[in-house]
Amino acid sequence: MLAVIRYSVPEAQSQEFLKQGQNIIETLQAQPGFLRGRLARSVDEPNLWALVSEWEGAGYYRRALAAAKMAMYPMMILMLHEPSAFEDVYVSGQEE
Repeated sequence: MLAVIRYSVPEAQSQEFLKQGQNIIETLQAQPGFLRGRLARSVDEPNLWALVSEWEGAGYYRRALAAAKMAMYPMMILMLHEPSAFEDVYVSGQEE
């Protein structure tokens, strides 16, 4: 399952956001079911960032969010409020 949380980050806050994003990924990484994570920035709109993580399932992701709530709290004002959990329906390039 794929989780995508997008943020609108003013340029003046980008360095602090990067540090906080790394902290969130490290917090999520310590949770059961975590597969991988990344923090990405739009090449077309530099104020748009995405915290992307992959999980063994939606239940793992939802429990990890509860565990990471304190790490995520300072960035919540920058978060775009939209659905963040996506179920894989087709994946290319993985070994069977």
